[in-house]
Amino acid sequence: MQIKALDTLESFYGTLDATAPTDPYEFLIWWQCGYPPSEERCAKGWQALVDQVGIAPKRLTSVSAAKLAAALTAGGIVPAVRAVRLKEIAKRVGEDHAGDLRASLARLSSAQARKLLKTFPGIGNPGADRILLFARIEAVAAVPSACPHVLVRVAHGAEGDNYAATYAAAQQLQNALPATFDARIRGYLLLSRHGRELCKRTNPACPRCPLRTMCAFAKGAKKPR
Repeated sequence: MQIKALDTLESFYGTLDATAPTDPYEFLIWWQCGYPPSEERCAKGWQALVDQVGIAPKRLTSVSAAKLAAALTAGGIVPAVRAVRLKEIAKRVGEDHAGDLRASLARLSSAQARKLLKTFPGIGNPGADRILLFARIEAVAAVPSACPHVLVRVAHGAEGDNYAATYAAAQQLQNALPATFDARIRGYLLLSRHGRELCKRTNPACPRCPLRTMCAFAKGAKKPR
């Protein structure tokens, strides 16, 4: 079911490439570039940060918080808060990981790597899974944090109100994919695109969905709660 659904989505959207940075440190910076975080806001804030300041750990620790905040305004609200977080991330990666967070993560066990990532601002289990997958450290069954409902709707129908339960159910479904980086990155990107464009959390566009003939949610014509 999962592979067939992903093949259908790929026929609809085409082959997708990651738009967010895949290096762990760069992703942590990118994730703070937009708020509320989204692909679009983070991309805008990231571009402004790259153009106006730079992203190297030494650069971010030395530049003023005010200059950082000015660049981050392009990505949304609370830029001053995000500027402080960027400085914290850059300082820790520069001092504790010699500027190479990926190398540090690769030396750890899965549990240790997740624990370390979750000590950074804004990173929970979904974010840690995403980082490990896209950095090709572990082929984890990562699920887009903004739309874990997509696979759950296809397989089971309307998701419940409990986010953690929906994410766990989606991750279990994603585990049916081959445990390779390419297969799981492909799945993540397609589910993320579909969740943003058609299978939205509220008011999903079921009549236009390429999965409607195989989707339990579409067949049941139930609105998500």
